[in-house]
Amino acid sequence: MKIMPLAGRGIEASRLVLGCMPFGGSWDPKDPITREDRLQAEKAVDAALSIGINMFDHANIYTRGKAEETFGALLKDRPQLREQMIIQSKCGIRLQDGENPGRFDFSKEHILEAVDDSLGRLGVEYLDILLLHRPDPLMEPDEVAEAFGKLKASGKVRYFGVSNMSVSQIKFLQRSLPDQLAVNQLEMSLGHTHFLDQTIFVNQQAGAQVNFAEGLIEHCQMENIQLQAWGPLAQGRYTGRSTQGEPEKVQKTAALVARMAKEKETTPEAIALGWLMKHPAKIQPIIGSANAGRIVACQDAERQSELMTREEWYTLYVSAIGQPMP
Repeated sequence: MKIMPLAGRGIEASRLVLGCMPFGGSWDPKDPITREDRLQAEKAVDAALSIGINMFDHANIYTRGKAEETFGALLKDRPQLREQMIIQSKCGIRLQDGENPGRFDFSKEHILEAVDDSLGRLGVEYLDILLLHRPDPLMEPDEVAEAFGKLKASGKVRYFGVSNMSVSQIKFLQRSLPDQLAVNQLEMSLGHTHFLDQTIFVNQQAGAQVNFAEGLIEHCQMENIQLQAWGPLAQGRYTGRSTQGEPEKVQKTAALVARMAKEKETTPEAIALGWLMKHPAKIQPIIGSANAGRIVACQDAERQSELMTREEWYTLYVSAIGQPMP
């Protein structure tokens, strides 16, 4: 797998990222991390490394901290892996606790505390990248900038980014930051094509149903902000999961992906990811799986993106949206 400079910065990242949300077992805080949970995570990491993945995506809330803790236990046993890895985590979501509702929190206090907690669970001295997880309507950019500045000065975080943010939200935050945001992580896949629909259905009635910030993809490309895709395999909808009961367009697209994979002697995962990676924005898919076999099945994605023709790409897109081009 090829290595690319992440948005032109000093991080040499793989085109694919392993998302670690499934690590650590259940989301119930009462459930301990089991030996099987640790073994599954180790197999997943080894599978990722075996196909050239060197970037790993976390969040402080994943399995309520157990995902980072599980990953940290692996690094404790194999400390030599840390320098081979790019570790990214997120903060800003606070889960319901007691009478407090689930909420977002971009306060300086929370950001600093969340990073310290993540570093402790992971057992590392720094994060390569920290993302703000979801937009906080109470965000004060100057306060975020103070937190970022302190984290960078202390060496706890190298680069910063966001997740699920629009152009206006990025610009609003960016005006207070001395350094350019490095990443924006968004949902993008054959099952969530709004990032393309926003471009294609300009001045079309079909565009009225598009739920994607206008100009976001173009803005990130122009500002050298790396686009990352969460949910790039659409929860397996096109790569082997049963499509019984799914809309006809999903069933037809799953069959099309399977047929293309067979013809090209590759896997459905490689076709679905290759379609996403064909986009000139050089989107970085985040594989959210702890299944070693499924991770390895993604290894041909970059090659398939390079081989995929414009006609094949549009055939997949038209099938996924279930209607002809305008």
